[in-house]
Amino acid sequence: MTTTDAVVPDAATGQTSRRKVLQALSGLMLGMFVSILASTIVANALPRIITDLQGSQSVYTWIVTSELLAMTATVPLWGKMADLYSKKLLIQLSLGLFVAGSLIAGLTPNVEILIVSRVVQGVGAGGMTALAMIVMAAMIPPRELGRYAGIFGAVFGIGTVAGPLIGGVLVDTSWLGWRWCFLIGVPFTLAAIVLLQRTLNLPVVRREVKIDYLGAFLITVGVSTLLLWSSLAGNQFEWVSAWSFGLVAGGLVLLVAAVWVESRAVEPIIPLSIFRNRTVTLATVASVLVGVAMFGGTVFLSQYFQVALGHSPTVAGLMSLPMIFGLLVSSTVAGQLITKWGRWKGFLVAGGVTMTAGMLLLSSIDARTSALLLGIYMAVLGVGVGMLMQNLVLAAQNDVPAHELGVTTSVLTFFRSMGGAVGVSALGAVLANRVTSLITEKLGPLGAGADGGGAVPDIATLPAPLVRVVQDSYATATAELFLIGAPITVLALLAVLFIKEKPLNTLSGDERLAQEAAPVSH
Repeated sequence: MTTTDAVVPDAATGQTSRRKVLQALSGLMLGMFVSILASTIVANALPRIITDLQGSQSVYTWIVTSELLAMTATVPLWGKMADLYSKKLLIQLSLGLFVAGSLIAGLTPNVEILIVSRVVQGVGAGGMTALAMIVMAAMIPPRELGRYAGIFGAVFGIGTVAGPLIGGVLVDTSWLGWRWCFLIGVPFTLAAIVLLQRTLNLPVVRREVKIDYLGAFLITVGVSTLLLWSSLAGNQFEWVSAWSFGLVAGGLVLLVAAVWVESRAVEPIIPLSIFRNRTVTLATVASVLVGVAMFGGTVFLSQYFQVALGHSPTVAGLMSLPMIFGLLVSSTVAGQLITKWGRWKGFLVAGGVTMTAGMLLLSSIDARTSALLLGIYMAVLGVGVGMLMQNLVLAAQNDVPAHELGVTTSVLTFFRSMGGAVGVSALGAVLANRVTSLITEKLGPLGAGADGGGAVPDIATLPAPLVRVVQDSYATATAELFLIGAPITVLALLAVLFIKEKPLNTLSGDERLAQEAAPVSH
């Protein structure tokens, strides 16, 4: 197995040149851009999509959750396959699945097919999410990762800024419509596949790997069962009921069985041994909590802008910019400073504090909060997320042997995505229940049907007396989601405080792997 010229170290310095690394990562960056663009476009268009397809608030939640769940369940599998097959081929395959999911979504006749398409997209996104970080860790030393993570932060920022704006314009343009929110990413994805073929070349180190399909099945079904319970409880059945008991007990039994299988598997999907590493364990705990709080709170902001504030999708896209710019600036600046100083824990702590402050500020919003205040609150949250999320992965990657880089990265991504799926599902159920109860409280018996039987309302079609009630109800319920998220981010901050800072390694993952594999001669 040899490394091609795209990533071979310079003869003079022994390090891979920045130009060659950027060249090798260009296709990867375009692939990430496509994934981010697709998710941000859809998030802004969802209220209109749900209205047109006559979906309910529960369906709104599941369109988001289904992709997160599929991504969550497949991230460890992608990580395992990276040990057996070409990473480049796997990334191209994941992008191909993303194309297929986008085409199905763009042509969907109903919400059921749309949810299926989101599952296909989620499987593809799982590959991109896991493999992008594995490829970066293989090519770039942890000491230098901050700089390149900053570049990825810029790509992330551009994708997230462009997504809501493009999505809003497409939804508001009558001769295009929301279906193009899915279809527009297809040519970009195909271009990324071609670019990866030309620019990304990595050594393929094959080894015998036995994928633990039973463990993967038990994890997926166990998590899905708990998500199903959190999404349906309070709507289809009571929180305290036989159905709740059955689903929770069933989910927990499946997850306990998964732990038992993983502890005995030759090649477990989630090797329990890596949790003996304190940094990995604490980073995993923090990632789960950040996923719950961030996804659970922010995914419903677009709905708040359009329903509670009565803005169009285009304006809603513009209103999301402060959070994106906050994230973009903080991730880029933090990455550069970590590379310069070689220290990272301070940025994790500052990110946890700032994210908690942002959640608390957003818990005070209502249907009359000014755009200026909203922008400030969202920027604070974005700054915190930008300093925290990526650097948790960096801290863990820096503290494990090179042969565990892939599995550590995929495990952290898995738990962050699982936290996000749980957050969206559980807090989405809370939102739906609170909206219904608030409308019923304000309108009495008439309120029982004012929310369309659980459907997301179209403000433009409601009678004038009901508009203010519905807007106030959605605003109050959304603010309560952030209030619930605030203590969760405090717990994430506590986990970060106990992570021990260690000097950043100056060798890339491939260089460390070669060093570990070399026979000891001294």
